[in-house]
Amino acid sequence: MTTTTNIIRTRRVPTERLSVQIAEVRDEGEPVVFVHGNVSSAAFWHTTLPLLPDRYRPIAPDLRGFGGTDPLPIDATRGLRDHVDDLAALLAALGIDRAHLVGWSMGGGVGLQYLRDHPAAVRSLTLVNPVSPYGFGGTHGVDGALNSPDGAGSGGGTANPELVARLAEGDRGEGSPLSPRAVLANYYLKPPWRSGHEDAYVEAMLTTRTGDDHYPGDSVTSPVWPGVAPGTRGVLNCMSPLHFRLDGLHLVDPKPPILWIRGEDDVIVSDTSLFDLAHLGAIGAVPGWDGTPAQPMVAQTRHVLNRYAAGGGTVREVAVADAGHAVHLERPEEFGAALLEVLSA
Repeated sequence: MTTTTNIIRTRRVPTERLSVQIAEVRDEGEPVVFVHGNVSSAAFWHTTLPLLPDRYRPIAPDLRGFGGTDPLPIDATRGLRDHVDDLAALLAALGIDRAHLVGWSMGGGVGLQYLRDHPAAVRSLTLVNPVSPYGFGGTHGVDGALNSPDGAGSGGGTANPELVARLAEGDRGEGSPLSPRAVLANYYLKPPWRSGHEDAYVEAMLTTRTGDDHYPGDSVTSPVWPGVAPGTRGVLNCMSPLHFRLDGLHLVDPKPPILWIRGEDDVIVSDTSLFDLAHLGAIGAVPGWDGTPAQPMVAQTRHVLNRYAAGGGTVREVAVADAGHAVHLERPEEFGAALLEVLSA
């Protein structure tokens, strides 16, 4: 990718739904919108934005409840559509009719839902270690069948309360394996690699609003293992398969090209995710496991994208060796080369 000397700037953009903080480097060019993941902000794209050639206009918004965007509550019964509608309102306010979308982790789910709802507005979609099209937790099989009708094993009750507390307290240290800094170093990235921008990423994580309306969201008890089911509010519930699933992605028309790029050693979005209670139960980390199978997150994504390709779409999968959940940070040259290829398709 060609570097530029443009300096990233941030500003708040009023829209018909809320005011959104964005990071950008220029006002002209083909729009490329970068959507961040859970417990992060647009700051995780700051090293990527200046690398796009001048023909592109990179824009990275903070999602609601993160960074400098208005912290409006999240109606999880709509799945990820609060974020999708916020993004559509932002692009309308910026006068953008069509854009390339790049989504990381939860942001990949936002990109997928945006494509489902607004296919003609998407020039291309790049998925970076994306959440499964069948949500996070609580499903089995490549077709995302629910483990329980109430979505048990997914949603706000699956978050580790110590991580939530340390986010709320603004913990910047590394005294606990569940401090934001430790989670960044050990789960977002593949150890022993550490970023030179680590302090900025920790600050971005600490912008996460916590509580029932934000992260992790509310929950209800369940009569089946692991005893918790999704509520109706907040971040983890909007990714529950009870509220978010994309069975019909292959039906969209038109079908823009999709790039799926992922780190092979991702431990967050994985067929053996260390954040999936079913897998943690299988390895003895969560007691009382009843044999509930782990969610095959990568296999589910491949299943949905294969159907998209069979329906006439173009899909490219790139698996990057020796990289974790944030492949765009860990392997920027490989990520950049693949991204430029789909942008210019």
